[in-house]
Amino acid sequence: MPAGAVGSGSAESRGARGGPAELLPQELRILVAVADSGGFSAAAAALGLTQSAVSHSVRGSETKLGAVLFERGRGGASPTAAGERAVGHARRILRLYEVMGAEVRGAGRGADPVEGVLRIAAFRSAALHLLPPALERLTARHPGIRPEVRVVREIGPGTAGEVAAGRADLGIATLGVAQGLPPGLLSGVLVEEAYALVHPAGHPEPRTLPLMDWDENCGSYTRAWWLEQDWIPRATVKAEDDAMVLTMVGRGLGMAIMPELSLREATEAVDITCLGPEGPVRRVGYVTTSESAATLAVRALIRELRSTNG
Repeated sequence: MPAGAVGSGSAESRGARGGPAELLPQELRILVAVADSGGFSAAAAALGLTQSAVSHSVRGSETKLGAVLFERGRGGASPTAAGERAVGHARRILRLYEVMGAEVRGAGRGADPVEGVLRIAAFRSAALHLLPPALERLTARHPGIRPEVRVVREIGPGTAGEVAAGRADLGIATLGVAQGLPPGLLSGVLVEEAYALVHPAGHPEPRTLPLMDWDENCGSYTRAWWLEQDWIPRATVKAEDDAMVLTMVGRGLGMAIMPELSLREATEAVDITCLGPEGPVRRVGYVTTSESAATLAVRALIRELRSTNG
């Protein structure tokens, strides 16, 4: 057996039909609590259990799954690569228990079964401009839905990573980026938006200004286009987000290349120049899991997003 592996041949680790034993809901909750709190003691306190009970449960889960799920150390416990996958699945399974309860209770009362909390992750400009009209229509049709929107920077895992990790039911994401989507996610395009040159209003030679940028503006399609443009200066001023870029451009500190969603907040302090048919285009869409896509609330939200932005 490889070093660090957890044995999977015991009776405890095998199900009734000879396959891996299933984890119980309480075992799933403990895995999530350890990951969220960063340690066994903190997880035990959050769940009202003893530390030994949490440790025993995690060891049992590792035995059942056949992998080490957490690195233990003096500073606490952090998920291994296998642990990240296990915790993501655990969050998503526990979420389905919640959704099942909400849908069944609504149907049992003869009421609208589309109810309960709907967790959404979106990057800033999408949360400001794409979601509100769709959520307005959604909650008008289904008053029992309680949307919870979190703004997530579209860097690294981004909004798609929140969905994969089980922290969001649906994400509004930039599609077509180099790293692609995490395995097992579904997506659909909502809008395609062109980039434009934005510069201080009335500036006679905006292309001579420093280029302003922000970390989220990192789509491979944009970067490839930039590399082909000999007029774009190499000197780059970095800002925290697109709103800050717009403000700094309006103050005359530089020019920027920005997508249409970001430019909806432009003021008279800036001018916007089309980059032509060869300019970069960004695709923005929804991302969800196959199991969430089958739930009534997520299906209803996707319908409203398509209707509003189609």
